[in-house]
Amino acid sequence: MRTTITLTDDTAAAVERLRKERSVGVSEAVNELIRAGLVPRDAEPAFVQNTYSMNAKLDVTNIGEAIEELEGTGWR
Repeated sequence: MRTTITLTDDTAAAVERLRKERSVGVSEAVNELIRAGLVPRDAEPAFVQNTYSMNAKLDVTNIGEAIEELEGTGWR
C-alpha cells in the first residue's frame, strides 16, 4: 500500500537513524519501527507507597499551625 505521511522531527530522526544503522530504505525502516511499536510491552508493576502508622495525633486543619508544631517557629 502506498501512502503519504508527514513525520514529526523526532520520528523522522528515528527513521533516518534506523535506515543508516541497517542500510535499509525509508519504507523498511518505517515498517520496522511500526512493528516494534505494535509488540505489547510487559506491564510495569504498579507503584506502591509504603506507609507506617506513627500513632501521632496532629490536627492538620490549619496547615500553618501543624508545620509550626512539627518544625518549630522558624519554619517561615
